[in-house]
Amino acid sequence: MSKKQRMILVATAALAAVGLSTGSAQADPTGAPTYREIVGTGSDTTQTVVNGLSDAITINGVKVLGSYDARGSAQITTKDPVANPACTFNRPEGSTPGITTLKNDITAGTNCVQFARSSSNASATYPDLKFIPFAVDALTYAVRSDSSVPKKLTKAQLTAIYTCTNTAFKPLAPQFGSGTRTFFIRNILPAGTTDSTGLFGPGGTYPCVNDKDAAGEGIQEHVGTYLTDTKNLLPYSIAVYNSQVYGNAPAAQGKAVLGTIDNVQPTNLNISSVLKRDVYNVIPADKVDVEPYKSLFVGQNSLVCQQGSVITRYGFGIAANCGQ
Repeated sequence: MSKKQRMILVATAALAAVGLSTGSAQADPTGAPTYREIVGTGSDTTQTVVNGLSDAITINGVKVLGSYDARGSAQITTKDPVANPACTFNRPEGSTPGITTLKNDITAGTNCVQFARSSSNASATYPDLKFIPFAVDALTYAVRSDSSVPKKLTKAQLTAIYTCTNTAFKPLAPQFGSGTRTFFIRNILPAGTTDSTGLFGPGGTYPCVNDKDAAGEGIQEHVGTYLTDTKNLLPYSIAVYNSQVYGNAPAAQGKAVLGTIDNVQPTNLNISSVLKRDVYNVIPADKVDVEPYKSLFVGQNSLVCQQGSVITRYGFGIAANCGQ
């Protein structure tokens, strides 16, 4: 482990306490108004930065964005339950469930959610939705600090591990439906690989890769405590890791440290990363020119894109194509 990584781990507890005391790591909307006009669910990767944007952005002095985390209570209530009882529902856990919730809401006309968070671009699958980039993330892999997995790998070596060509280690993958999983598969596994619930694990295409925890539940994105074996490795967002370490997101890294891919250091977001990606807010295509969607999300002068200091505070890079 490098000196910088040791310093980061030592500082975690104190910095996390500072972050929690200032409210920067809180989950789900807090404060007035209780029920926001424009509500979103979805990606684990972007939940904390969108929470931050929700606190920072106002229209006529009123907070209008409400972002609900991918992890938390089993159910959420996004609108006044007396006026709209349909707006209490199971919490969507990840990009695809968030997008599905938005699609179902549009179909039902219940107006319980207005956008979704996504860490991958699925616009080809959902032509009636607009995936609007607002920040840049990069993936690497995480291992335990006492791991036997090399902390420096090439992309080709990572591919060999996740295709079970190299079986010396015990690779983990996020649960099916995760945007991070989709992006990782697209960039690490052979071209044309189709994701499915049976892609990994016993009987799967890549049986050496595990996407379930000890209880048989899907592995959540960016949670380092899943690294229970010194041979484990797990895809991990650099931005989320740094947010966890510095207290801008709830600490979930455990003993995890980030590995280096193709000699690109993961201690800060590096735009030369081989696994760089845009992250998105997703809105109905027919709302692009409708307020407040337009003012909030669309164009480089949108309210979201004006919050560069918030975006970088949570470890993300500013997207050159923000709002486009």
